Amino acid sequence: MKPFYTSFLLLSSFIVSTQCVYAKGAAKVIVSHVENKIFKDKVEALGTLGANESVDLRSTVTERIEAIYFDDAQRIKKGRLLLEMKIDEELAALEEENAILEEAKRQVKRYTPLIANGAVAKTNLDQAKLEVSTAKARINAINAQIEERRIVAPFDGTIGLRNISVGAMLSTDTLITTILDESVMKLDFSLPSLFLSFLKPGVNIKATTDAFSKKVFHGKIAQVDNAIDPVTRTLRVRALIDNAEHTLKSGLLMHIVLEKNVREALVIPEEALIPNAQKHFVLVVVEADKGKTVEKRLVKIGVRQEGNVEVLSGLVAGDFVVIHGGMKAKPGKPIMIQAVKKGDEALTELIQKKNK
Repeated sequence: MKPFYTSFLLLSSFIVSTQCVYAKGAAKVIVSHVENKIFKDKVEALGTLGANESVDLRSTVTERIEAIYFDDAQRIKKGRLLLEMKIDEELAALEEENAILEEAKRQVKRYTPLIANGAVAKTNLDQAKLEVSTAKARINAINAQIEERRIVAPFDGTIGLRNISVGAMLSTDTLITTILDESVMKLDFSLPSLFLSFLKPGVNIKATTDAFSKKVFHGKIAQVDNAIDPVTRTLRVRALIDNAEHTLKSGLLMHIVLEKNVREALVIPEEALIPNAQKHFVLVVVEADKGKTVEKRLVKIGVRQEGNVEVLSGLVAGDFVVIHGGMKAKPGKPIMIQAVKKGDEALTELIQKKNK
């Protein structure tokens, strides 16, 4: 950076001296320093957010609702009981089967010593054991029916709006509510297949949305689809974005930016470019016999990005290029430098300062 400051100080001293020496006909210009910056190619896409896990809660049986244990938009943990349906018939059947099981066990206990003495046929013992197994199987079936009438949370998440009430008959096609795990969001988007070599799990992404216009969300590519769409020649990509604060919501449209080919490059403001057909020129400040003038120079440009242009050839770090007043500046004619653009300072600000 030292050469830049040396050049800047020399140029600043020159600005002061030229204001006293140059003729009234000198073109007044604003210039910018040519410098090396970290430059990245940007790949942009639009995508839709989805929850990490999502489920529409429905019943597998038709029964009347006995109790509800959740509220709208409530955060819940996996396994939490959310709803119970009437189980009176199942409890009665369970009590009956338990009684049958106990009686069958007593028969097995009574027949076992009698078999050794030949007092009871072995088939009686076998029948009693069969009744024990059958009763246990029926008890398991009834317990399963009871569990079907108890709805529990399948994972940690946030409940949506409740669509049912206590006392209502709940059928298999009734939507109880929706549960979303939004602690991590899935962001699905598509990119042209020419980026296939670049799209790998772990690549960083940045995403923005109109809902939070001033906030940038960071994530990483998690998966790349295993096939390219033969019609659009695009590839589906899924990125994950941490959402521990539950700021983002499922369904949001996101603008995605991926950065690749990070490199150091010569950069100038777009205002410095003078297009001519397929070529691009700039006016470079150079020394002349009586002071400073400009030289029209052909440059080869690369990527344009946020008001800046990558220069591949034609300039070197430390050059100064004209970004305002170029219409009056002529090669070989004297110029008067009124201001030097620094960093991200806007050209409009420099012009306003000059006109004050």
